[in-house]
Amino acid sequence: MLRSFIAALALSLAGLAGAAQAADTPPDVLARTTTQEVLAVLKQDRDIRNGDMSRVYQLVEAKILPNFDFNRMTQLAVGKNWPRASAQQKQALVAEFRNLLVRTYSASLTAFSNQTVEFKPFTMKPGDDDVVVRTEIRQPGGQPIPIDYNMYKTAFGWKVYDVSIDSVSLVTNYRASFASTVRQNGIDGLIKTLADQSARAATSGKPAARPGS
Repeated sequence: MLRSFIAALALSLAGLAGAAQAADTPPDVLARTTTQEVLAVLKQDRDIRNGDMSRVYQLVEAKILPNFDFNRMTQLAVGKNWPRASAQQKQALVAEFRNLLVRTYSASLTAFSNQTVEFKPFTMKPGDDDVVVRTEIRQPGGQPIPIDYNMYKTAFGWKVYDVSIDSVSLVTNYRASFASTVRQNGIDGLIKTLADQSARAATSGKPAARPGS
């Protein structure tokens, strides 16, 4: 549960970081200037703290998802099997992976308590369009957990395409399980597995297991 919560908080900070900033604002500034606002929302929103999942989903849909490139994330997670998918299958994979991430981690946001975020020194050269913003999530009585955000610049501003928690890439973590599912059941089998696990997470309010696990 702790790992799921940290992932949820990481995704939330990454998403909310760019919500109200200009498209040309540096990525580290996007994150730094809004982190306190994000933490305040999670701390002060009684509905979220009381487990109101409709409120959590509303927050995720409005503030977090627009700042992720789920097409790129899905393509990287599916890996070598991506070119084998039809256009319709690719669309379904993106939609179901998006849903899985939302359902897997949203419930854990209700566990927010007294976590804080520290930003590591960040340097960026002129013309850089793919960067890593490094942070640590600190919690009372626990070891700091490093969170790295892989971001790239688009015509619509900076987008997150991967999050690494304690040096474990979210995209890479899913890639192995996706590949296993495709080997056993094909692309359509992966789509169905993602949909089934998202549905179970939505009804149970608990994080979903990864496909193939």
